[in-house]
Amino acid sequence: MKPGNHTGVAEFLLLGLSEQQELQPLLFGTFLGMYLVTVVGNILIILAIGSDPHLYTPMYFFLANFSLTDLCLSSTTVPRMLVNIQAHRCTISYVGCLCQIYFFLWFIGLDVFLLAVMAYDRLVAICHPLHYTLVMSPRCCTLLVATSLILANSYSLTHTILLAQLSFCTNNVIPHFFCELLPLLKLSCSDTYANQCVLMYWGGALTFLIPLLIIISYIRIVAAIVRVPSASGKWKAFSTCGSQLSAVCLFYASAIGVYFIPSTADSASRDRIAAVMYAVVTPMLNPFIYSLRNKDMKRALQRFLSRALQSP
Repeated sequence: MKPGNHTGVAEFLLLGLSEQQELQPLLFGTFLGMYLVTVVGNILIILAIGSDPHLYTPMYFFLANFSLTDLCLSSTTVPRMLVNIQAHRCTISYVGCLCQIYFFLWFIGLDVFLLAVMAYDRLVAICHPLHYTLVMSPRCCTLLVATSLILANSYSLTHTILLAQLSFCTNNVIPHFFCELLPLLKLSCSDTYANQCVLMYWGGALTFLIPLLIIISYIRIVAAIVRVPSASGKWKAFSTCGSQLSAVCLFYASAIGVYFIPSTADSASRDRIAAVMYAVVTPMLNPFIYSLRNKDMKRALQRFLSRALQSP
């Protein structure tokens, strides 16, 4: 069915992070720098893991997929925002808006599921070390990532299809720097009951059920770690799990702030700041979180960079 049958607007106006023109150069420079750090950091993680046979393990396989997801997540929103700032044109077409929402929700959902998969991987490694290679076989790892992709796509596709059925009459101003789901639902002049129900269903699963499973996993992990007699073994386990737990907390603290804290008069500004945290800042920080506290990852990065610098 053609989009024109469901909407009266051909494009949306994105207000961005600030409407003050004097701040636009500062915003452009800041977010360009953050995006470049995100791209370089996550690509280095992927290349270091792919080039080092010592890192051909399930944990680093999941980490490489997580870094690729973060790279794609940031690329869904930031380049478009930079183009809009530079061109002094803050519009996005109706179809472009739906596409941006689809890919943004897909990568957000994939981030969530991969965090759960990584927690499960650590749970098996620490609580059932003798069965680790059997449980986390290459086939199982591939199946876990494929399942995460399918579930994330279902989450994204459901929201996008329902959103495409809505009508948008005259108001086309989105108080955000990209096409976000909640602001669009508020703009619609159609009944959004089905969208809200699906949002609560999927939102509850992604922001409460899966974090609960992650928390339970880490409780069991911590209980197993404290029984480890070796101090160095405890430190290594805590270091690895602490990195993953930091990424989980950083992601969910900002996401929950957007979707489950009641709206107020200044909620638009709050939502934009929270969205910057989980859509821009978190993908930028994750490479540092996972590499700075991981000796194997640091050694792999050093070997990769030394080879790259020595090559003609």
